Amino acid sequence: MGLFDSLFGEKSCGACGKELGLLGKRKLEDGYICKDCANKLSPFFSERRRSTIAEINEQLAYREANKESVAALNITRTLGGGTRKVMIDEDARKFIITGSSKWRDENPDVIDFSQVTGCDVDVREHRTEIKKENEDGTKESYDPPRWDLDYDVYVTIHVNSPWFDEIEFRTNSSTIEQRGSIEFNQAEQSAIDIRDVLTGVRQLVRDEVVAANTPKKAVTCPHCMASTIPDAQGRCEYCGGAL
Repeated sequence: MGLFDSLFGEKSCGACGKELGLLGKRKLEDGYICKDCANKLSPFFSERRRSTIAEINEQLAYREANKESVAALNITRTLGGGTRKVMIDEDARKFIITGSSKWRDENPDVIDFSQVTGCDVDVREHRTEIKKENEDGTKESYDPPRWDLDYDVYVTIHVNSPWFDEIEFRTNSSTIEQRGSIEFNQAEQSAIDIRDVLTGVRQLVRDEVVAANTPKKAVTCPHCMASTIPDAQGRCEYCGGAL
């Protein structure tokens, strides 16, 4: 009876406390959560079965707070055109990755540019051997072998997050049959644009952080001749003149 109860007996969701039966529960390292709570986790999170109840509850709290970040977004630029798009708030220096037109309802993870640690573009070739059919219906390889080639273009964004360390998606909507075709070139260019924008802004943010933490030196203002430390706009703190 003990073994039967362990396998099939009701358990409680470690997040919301809902009673769980045999179906509709998701295994954790030290317990279970219900399907509804599992669906609230980040779509980029893949370590659920190795996570504890405490870790899942911490992520669910983050996901709830993320809704406010989503509501505050003002999307000014969109990149990509495949299964998912990168939508950027240039003023807030944040972005989301989503495949939904109703992205506010989806609660996509809001990522700061400073969290980006790298971005890769990868063209993946799929090879399927073409074989000739004999009179008896059997198939054999050509000599030399012939191949049918298809392609997908992927972007992998590396991020510094407690819940996931990379986000991978295609920039083509469907597998491409010919390298160098219009569809292939568009997908590859979309991937390159995403890489260049994210890594470029990431470097800008990091340079600004370094500059902000670098001790400022006093200079003599050419307008009022005062010894002054330039403000954020590079102006004299006394007369406001450009330095």
